[in-house]
Amino acid sequence: MPDYLPAHAALVAASGYAEISLGVVALIPPLQWLARWGLTILLVAVFSANLHMALHPAQFPRIPVALLWLRLPLQAVLIAWVWWATTDTRRGP
Repeated sequence: MPDYLPAHAALVAASGYAEISLGVVALIPPLQWLARWGLTILLVAVFSANLHMALHPAQFPRIPVALLWLRLPLQAVLIAWVWWATTDTRRGP
């Protein structure tokens, strides 16, 4: 979590609750568009924390530096997966 953000524990908890809630919403076909956009926004927001970790590896000595950097392109893969999983090909996007 970047140092410039306040209430680290609350933000981590809120992002976790949002991720779980939107994952459940993704299972409801008429609301999949909401999950698609919500999870995309969440993954973009979390990218800043992942970038912070990659740029400050000394703060996270238990995580290999290579993994910190590999998480960055993984965000794009996860966003693509969210869009694939929440698009009903029978109805269109």
